Amino acid sequence: MAVSDTATESAAIGPPPATTGFLGWMRKNLFSNVWNTLLTIVCAYLIIRIVPPLVSWLFLDATWGEAAPQQCRAAEGACWAFVTEKHRVILFGRYPFLEHWRPLLGICVLLTVVLTSCFRRCWRPWIALVWIGGLGAFFVLMFGGDVPIGLRAAAAAAAGAFLIATLRSSGSTRSLLFGATALFALLALAAGPIFRVIDGVLNAAFGTGPLLAGATGIWFEIPTGLGFVSTSLWGGLPLTLLLSILGIVVAFPLAILLALGRRSKMPLIRMFCVGYIEVIRGVPLISLLFVGSFLLPLFLPRGVEISDLLRAQVAIIGFSAAYLAEVIRGGLQAIPRGQFEAADALGLSYWQKMAKIVLPQAITIVIPPIVNTFIGLFKDTSLVSIVSLTDLLLATKDIALADVDWRAFYAEGYAFIALIYFVFCFFMSKYSQYLERQFETGRQKRR
Repeated sequence: MAVSDTATESAAIGPPPATTGFLGWMRKNLFSNVWNTLLTIVCAYLIIRIVPPLVSWLFLDATWGEAAPQQCRAAEGACWAFVTEKHRVILFGRYPFLEHWRPLLGICVLLTVVLTSCFRRCWRPWIALVWIGGLGAFFVLMFGGDVPIGLRAAAAAAAGAFLIATLRSSGSTRSLLFGATALFALLALAAGPIFRVIDGVLNAAFGTGPLLAGATGIWFEIPTGLGFVSTSLWGGLPLTLLLSILGIVVAFPLAILLALGRRSKMPLIRMFCVGYIEVIRGVPLISLLFVGSFLLPLFLPRGVEISDLLRAQVAIIGFSAAYLAEVIRGGLQAIPRGQFEAADALGLSYWQKMAKIVLPQAITIVIPPIVNTFIGLFKDTSLVSIVSLTDLLLATKDIALADVDWRAFYAEGYAFIALIYFVFCFFMSKYSQYLERQFETGRQKRR
């Protein structure tokens, strides 16, 4: 009887309080040994010294709403009145002040397209039409003026239609439609130079004169009722979003082709892809921006001009595609050999094997590094300020802070920009984790 009472009493007492609950967690994680204890004390000291003054500067003693610069100088905290006063200049750069509703609406259009694409149920061929319509609406809002319709616009529309048909087809039909898509996309991008070269060859051979040059002109124009704004006046958040979103959308399929080309058995294609990837990865992005902005115009024919925005966009796309290609190649190398052999045993063609079997698994494996590259691309768009494109950074530095009365509050301006970058990068990071959980579910069930 005495032994039973002792056992009951011991079970009722339980483990020592210092080993369970919050005290147990602190003892295990913060004070488990001498070094952890010293590190905890140092971190606690730094937090006490830094966090309260920072919170006081950011919020408690800050100047909010509308205020004069003199009031901000008299206060001890941050002057968020600077952001209130200059937020339109920071967000839209040199864009005409009375037309700021247009870039604001353009931002909403781009973000709507991106958010729509984030839902897996929308991953259908028709999402390409959503992107084409969204980007078209963005450019109409930003450019304004009359929308010219000519060969290049018709070729772009035909390329989009053939792309949708390509995604919905299979077999040899898909190869033909893909070739037509590539042809019309090439005409949309460079119809003028291509037709001039053909005219030159025909004129040299047969003396026919210009035959095709006139076809690249404007057929008719659609009025929009908006004033024309050139790309030299674009800036702020719309420019940053355009460079990053177009860079991601265009660089990703190019990276897939480069990764497949690097693993190709055709020597010429493999050498080209290897050379391109290694050369681009061997130089910094800023050098490509300088080449595109200052050296490329020296080699263009007389009368041919390419806007600074387009040159910077092409440099960002080419740079990002090279890095993404190596990430995707890592995913391809992680696929077991048996997957390739099984696809061959089913009689699938090369493109069917890659599109239906290999690439979905490879891309799923490398989602974290892909999104990490996207985040780096989004932040690297700030480098275009060096080639005089007015992104968020340059809009704050050269326009908002050009006002002498507000120049002392540069920290608040850069903090506002940092918050914008953080919001977009944090969203991409959390979406990456969401995709990992979605695609990892099936694997966990198979284990």
